[in-house]
Formats: sequence, C-alpha cells, structure tokens
Amino acid sequence: MRLAEPLAASWKACLSLAFERRDERTVLASRSHDGPLVVQRPLYPEGGEVCHAIVVHPPGGIAGGDELTLDVACERGAHALLTTPGAGKWYRSGGAHAAQSLAFRVAGTLEWLPRETILFDGALAELRTSVELAGGARFIGWEVLCFGRRGSGEQFTRGCVSLSTRIAEAGRPIFVEQGELAGGSRLMNSPAGLGGRSVLGSFIATSAGASAELRAAVPELALTEVSGLLIARYLGDSSEQALRAFTRLWTHVRPLVVGRAAVMPRIWST
Repeated sequence: MRLAEPLAASWKACLSLAFERRDERTVLASRSHDGPLVVQRPLYPEGGEVCHAIVVHPPGGIAGGDELTLDVACERGAHALLTTPGAGKWYRSGGAHAAQSLAFRVAGTLEWLPRETILFDGALAELRTSVELAGGARFIGWEVLCFGRRGSGEQFTRGCVSLSTRIAEAGRPIFVEQGELAGGSRLMNSPAGLGGRSVLGSFIATSAGASAELRAAVPELALTEVSGLLIARYLGDSSEQALRAFTRLWTHVRPLVVGRAAVMPRIWST
C-alpha cells in the first residue's frame, strides 16, 4: 500500500515534562500533554539519581500538517534520559508541511537519545531544536535522519526538509545551525552536501573534547569542538551503523560529561 497524507484532520500534539531532584532521586515532577504525544512510566535502571523516560507518538507516523512539540525542563541536580521506542516516520505530503519542535531547558543533566527519523520521498518537514543551558548544565543529544527508504529502493527525490538547531548557554548562543535539503536537488549529491549519501547524523555533547582516544573509538564519525561543545557527524547509508557509532561514542563521552558509566535504556533491547 502506498502511504500518503491521511484524509482526516492533521494531529497537533504537545508534551511538556519537568524533572526535579528530590533528596537523592530525580523525579518526573510534572507532565502535561495535548494530543497524541505521551511519556511512559519513568524507569530507574541505574538507580534513583537518573530518571529514564520513553516519549511515545501513538500514531506512529507524521503526515502533512501534523505539529509535534516536546518541551522539557530539567532542574538543577536532576538527571533525565529520554528516548523513543522506534523510528519516527515522516510520510509523503500533498502540500502541507509537518513540524517538530524540541525545546529543552537544562539546569541539571539531560540526555536526548531518540531512534532514527525516516523521511519518506515527498515529505515536507520542519525540524527545530532549541537547547537553553544554565551555567554548569550538561547535555548529550543526537539526531539521525534517513532520506528516503533505501532498503525499499526509495530515494528522496521530492519534498523538502528544513533543519534548525540552536544551543545557548546562560542566554548566549554558542551553536546555531540552519539548513534546508530539497529532494532531488544538487545539494543531495554534491560533495558540499550529502554527496549522494542517504543518512545524516549529528551528536552534540557539552564539556567533552575531541581527543585522539575518542577519534580512534569512532573512526566512522567526524569529530570537532565548537564553543565548548563536542560535535560528531555521521554521513553514510545506514541508520543502524549511525546509531551504533553514536552509542559507542556515548559510552565513551558519558563518563566524561556526567561522571557515570553508560547504561542502555531498556527499550533498546526489546
């Protein structure tokens, strides 16, 4: 069956979460949602100091006109790790754009480790991420974008994806990146763009230098340092390879950034 935009009205969904430190435990102090975007019961696979939570979009796919907003506040002393249960799927649109907005306000420690985002041929998507860091806050996050479905022989020949990432510390922007990729455009195949590759990934962490040891651990990634941030890039044709590389980098970076060994979210094993 060929997937396209639904005939029903588009979904508008918003999920707001706030994590606090209470005694020796991080708790999900408040949550509110409007529309089909929810969070599952908090988990504590590494003890009470770190709260793991799974963000779920029950429809499973995003169509033209859909708008998703995830707003997360992590207070000082709190440590939250958020992930998703599976790949996000952005379907072909007949003309309406779909949008996802991530707004993270971090005074403690926040890790955002979602599964990959699959952009179907003809998708019209806007992906916006804003991270506001207080002094001393710690953040690790990644994003893996798949243009088309190479396993099904589908390339990203139509549609458009707009990308915007902004990270500020104490109100001062320290990393701003914006771009747009149109399906079938020269940029998709140019060496200055994707170079004909179909998977693009970005990994960002605070307070972790791009040491020789890190570079040796993940030779398939390009590592740089920008304004006190570690930036790692993946460019290839496999979302699985990208996620494996990012997970391996995370196991090395996490002890440096947050002082804790990596503990995999349980959902990754199901």
